[in-house]
Order: sequence, then C-alpha cells, then structure tokens
Amino acid sequence: MPRAPAVPASSPTVAAASSPADEARLLTLARRTLEIEADALLALRGRLGGGFTGALAAILACTGRVVVMGMGKSGHVGNKIAATLASTGTPAFFVHPAEASHGDLGMVTPQDVVLALSNSGESDELTALLPVLKRLGVTLIAMTGRPQSTLARHADFVLDSGVEKEACPLNLAPTASTTAQLALGDALAVALLDARGFREEDFARSHPGGALGRKLLTHVRDVMRSGDAVPRVAPGAGFFDLMREMSAKGLGAAAIVDDAGRLQGVFTDGDLRRRLEAGIDLRTLTAQQVMSPGGRRIGPDALAAEAAALMEQARINTLLVVDAAGVLVGAVSTNDLMRAKVI
Repeated sequence: MPRAPAVPASSPTVAAASSPADEARLLTLARRTLEIEADALLALRGRLGGGFTGALAAILACTGRVVVMGMGKSGHVGNKIAATLASTGTPAFFVHPAEASHGDLGMVTPQDVVLALSNSGESDELTALLPVLKRLGVTLIAMTGRPQSTLARHADFVLDSGVEKEACPLNLAPTASTTAQLALGDALAVALLDARGFREEDFARSHPGGALGRKLLTHVRDVMRSGDAVPRVAPGAGFFDLMREMSAKGLGAAAIVDDAGRLQGVFTDGDLRRRLEAGIDLRTLTAQQVMSPGGRRIGPDALAAEAAALMEQARINTLLVVDAAGVLVGAVSTNDLMRAKVI
C-alpha cells in the first residue's frame, strides 16, 4: 500500500502553540476578537431607531409568517433567528434563497413578512428575488451592513447591521458582522416577545420536551402516586400497623387520615428517629399520638416544580397531596420528580 504523503511541518493541520510566547500571542488575538465584536454590538445599539421600530410594527401586524432568508454565513444566522422568533411567539421559518428561485418561493404568501439578511446587500440569490417579492406585495425587511445597497433600497425597512471591521485578522471572514446580525435578530425577538405579552407558560408550550417545558407544564397530579400506593392509616391504628404501612409503600412516610379521608397528620422516618432519640416508648402508642399534626401538603393542580421547591425549602423527601376539601388524594416524592425530570 502506498504511503500517505508527509504533512509539512508548517501545515495548519499540525501547527500549534509551541512556546509560551506563541500561547500569549494567540490569547491576545482571541481577546482582541472579543473586543472587536463587543465594540460592534455597542455601535449597533446606538443605531437602532425608526427602521427597527418600523420592522417591529410590520411583524406585529403580520397575519402570515416571518420568512427569513440569507446566503452563506448570513443564512446560518437567519436559520437561528427564525428558530428564535418561532419559539418566542412569532411564527417564522427559513427559506434558502437559492432554493426559492427553484420553487420554494411558493412558501411565501402576500400576508407574510420577509426578513432578508445580507452583509453586503448584494447577494445575487437575494437580489434576484426582489422583483418577485415586490409583485407579491410582501413587506420586506433588510438586515444589511450597507444601508445604500440594492437590498436596502428595495426594502420597506432597513436594519443596519454594519460593523467597522471584522474580527478576522485578514478582515475577510464574517465574524463581527455575523455576531451583529445574530444580536440584532435577538433584539427583534425579545422586543416582539414583550410586545406580545409572551410569558413563561407560552414558552413552555413550544418547548414541551425541554427542561423548562417540563417544569411549567407538569402538574403534581401528573407525577403523584395515588390509590393504594399512598401509605395511610387511621388515627387509632397501632404503632406497628403504622410501621408496616410505611415499609410496604416505601415512601418513608405515612399519612394519618380520618374516616372521610381528610388528612390529619403525617409520620415520617424523621419523626421515628426524633422520638426514639427522645426516649419515647412507641410500642403502645397510636398513629395519632406519634404523628406530626397537619403535615406538609400541596394540591394536585399545583405545578410539580412548586412541589420540588416546597420539599427543598422544608428539607423533606415526600409531600402529601390533598384536594380542596383536605382529602388525601396522593403523595409525591423527590424520586417521583426526578423520574419525571422535573428536578
């Protein structure tokens, strides 16, 4: 088998910081990159004005969707902007300009708003679509680094994403300019979110598989144990009956309920330890005599996250669930919440 050609020592695939001086130089370059991009964002803040508020008004008035377009790196940023808008209450999707010229433009309707990203404002694939978009009558928002560009001249609203220079040492690779586009898209999404009165519950509905969705959409009734799985005894039950019920259900606690099922108190492993340490002979006592009256409780319609917070605050592992009449309907433990990935 022929041997692979040797890689020159100067090849970028093997180049590395070979001395403290090299490492210091690269760190300086990295810090300078961050400084350039931070300066670009600060400059962007000062240029927000009528174009931005006009774009907001157009999107809020839109009865269709926001169609985001962009080529190359701007396209990658556009994809992220569309995803952020969609997840924060503004229906949006991304259409690749090159594909739009070959049929995907059929996704765009007159009721939509098009947000087109191009740092130069002269991307051929985008400018070729301008006459068709105009004939459709869609509102066009341009996000460009050149407010006098072809794209900007044909737009209804212009978002100036221009930067003084790229962070790339060659001033060629899109770096500061794409950071500016990304931040400007986030600014749009956040302003729209606020204008729509978008809340955590709304965010959770579009993220049902995420951690926040589980916290905001999962209720105690969804994760609690119920029926025979809930350890309970009558107030007059003997101590050994109480302990057998606790052991059988494996929650480390048992509820004491009256004939109507209303919660009277709770007895836990911690109660057992404390009473033994106090030298109390429990063998002849009833459940009512050894229980802690009342007991920590929560309603079945409360969020599971609330149950987790209450258990953490009280430093307990089990919470009893009661209805509006105080009747025991379930129990939830930290293990139950962990299995549901609420905590």
